[in-house]
Amino acid sequence: MFINNFDPVAFQIISFEVRWYSLAYITGIIIGWSLCKKILIKKSNINEKFDDYITYLIIGIIVGGRLGYIVFYNFNYYLHNVSDIFKIWQGGMSFHGGLLGVIIASIIFAKKNNQDPFEYMDLVSLVSPIGIFFGRLANFINSELYGTTTNVPWSVTFVKIDNLSRHPSQLYEAVLEGIILFLILMYFRKKNYLIKPGVISGLFLIFYSLFRFFVEFYRVPDEQLGYLIFKLSMGQIISLIFVLIGSILFYIKNENK
Repeated sequence: MFINNFDPVAFQIISFEVRWYSLAYITGIIIGWSLCKKILIKKSNINEKFDDYITYLIIGIIVGGRLGYIVFYNFNYYLHNVSDIFKIWQGGMSFHGGLLGVIIASIIFAKKNNQDPFEYMDLVSLVSPIGIFFGRLANFINSELYGTTTNVPWSVTFVKIDNLSRHPSQLYEAVLEGIILFLILMYFRKKNYLIKPGVISGLFLIFYSLFRFFVEFYRVPDEQLGYLIFKLSMGQIISLIFVLIGSILFYIKNENK
């Protein structure tokens, strides 16, 4: 059993706190951007515009992630505490909301430049597992999104929460949605028949959602929501929707049906 008593603050400059979660976002974006620019991008017209696209991407992640959390997970609270919507430093971001933000930002940017938005979304899909990996590690450090109680040898006690042994569900997600998903997408990218823009995006939605759906069985649901229909969490319900969307997208875009 491991004792988790990490400080969510990485370091402090005078009175300004730099948190692990912020560093996770920054690290994921920088590594993903570098990988796209130096290795993944082949078309020059995308390469020339990609730096400008990053700005749209960051806005989409932050705004979408925040609004997604508000709408999907805690709408009633923010309806009565509107000023707290802007207090992002207090936590409250939804991956699915950020995903929707990225999709909208990609469509707006691509249409503005007369390009195919799926070319950008495929690139983001390939490198997103990197950001997810660091994000889940930050969740672990912050003692948030923790797992259900268990007696498995690798259980973790989050002393900031209670003295119970729990599944390190954040690390499960870091491995599945980060490392494994990255390897899967890179494998399919090397297949010559997967050349039409949108295929990789479809595969990302399918595999991420399946991994997320599975891990949620070992993760404590949001306190204000609990379990919903068929004893599924909100994250699982949304994941099922995205599995369907990803499957439809993959079928439409895959030229070798």
